Amino acid sequence: MKKLKAISLAAILGLSISSVPALAAPKPTLAQIEAAKKVEAEKKKAADAQAKKLAEANQNLRTLTAKANAATALYRKAQEELAVATKMANAAAKHAAETAASVADAHKTIGRLAANAYILGGNMSEIAPLLSSNGPQDLIDQISTLGTLGAQNSVALERFKIAEAAAIKAKKVADDAKAAQIIATEKVEAAKKVADDAKEEQAKEVTKLQKVQDELMRQLNSARKVRTTLEQQRQLALLEESQANTAAQTGGQRSVWSDLGFKGRATSRTTQAQRDKAVAFAKAQVLARKPYVWGSEGPNTFDCSGLVYAAYRSAGLGWPNWDRLNSALYSTYTMHVSLKELVPGDLLFYSYKGSVSTIHHITIYAGDGMMWEANSKGRGLLYSNIYSIKGLMPFGGRV
Repeated sequence: MKKLKAISLAAILGLSISSVPALAAPKPTLAQIEAAKKVEAEKKKAADAQAKKLAEANQNLRTLTAKANAATALYRKAQEELAVATKMANAAAKHAAETAASVADAHKTIGRLAANAYILGGNMSEIAPLLSSNGPQDLIDQISTLGTLGAQNSVALERFKIAEAAAIKAKKVADDAKAAQIIATEKVEAAKKVADDAKEEQAKEVTKLQKVQDELMRQLNSARKVRTTLEQQRQLALLEESQANTAAQTGGQRSVWSDLGFKGRATSRTTQAQRDKAVAFAKAQVLARKPYVWGSEGPNTFDCSGLVYAAYRSAGLGWPNWDRLNSALYSTYTMHVSLKELVPGDLLFYSYKGSVSTIHHITIYAGDGMMWEANSKGRGLLYSNIYSIKGLMPFGGRV
């Protein structure tokens, strides 16, 4: 049971292998792995440099964020100032209008007094300017004429002077308020532009930062994938090689082991058309008399599980539904069928002790009791009888 758990774990760990293109060397050497580690170290150095850029970009982003926030605060303050200036301008304009109306009323009163003075015998040449005055200042310039109209007009004259002074003051306040409103409006527009520019810079920096992060992860993942794939492929090849060597030295192997109830997948992933394509591929490699090399999965050399992997990959299976495993792992990775239910394309497994953990060889069923296999270094790729190798497991594996 512990061995089965270990194999299941190995199957899970092995699922990452097919995501990397097949490497030229059939069984990666220690020198190749060391070379891959060196490349990974170089990539790590480059990644560290990228990390420094990433830190700088983060700092720049924080600075731009603070700048954008400050600009937005100034913009809001400018809006508040504009609202106050607008309110004051409106109030000043209203007050100016009211004082102007008071001046107009005083002008009418003085006009009436001047007319009365004429009726009572005043000089028309002196009164006419008061009646025809074009404005408050014009009237003030002529106001001395009222002195000839009598003391009864002093109240009207005083009211006029007060109204005129208030009107002049109100107009200045209104003009100043309007100027302040214009300045506040310009300040709002300038603050808004600064805030918008800061936000645009911030958005650009976020995009730049994301690119740095993506490139950093791509480089690290690429370097690690090459190194780990080499190590995994070598481990799988060494394990299968060890199992085959042990089988060659183990006596008392049965032709077919008894059924101990081992279970694989609950379902298959292929159609018969796909299985037929896998059989045709395996047949072509055997007829081409391609050599057997430990750990190889083609296109020029194969080991037993490498031939199985390449055959079904040619039939259209790929990651994550199909991966490069070894013979023992493929037995847990396929749906088990009895030997009586075999169809072309099913996989056959050979063990030297009748357990899944001691499976050392895998073949592709060709039909009529025959199989296509990458047998060994000495015999190469063969078309052979399924009982020609001892230790046949009592089930086939349907992919």
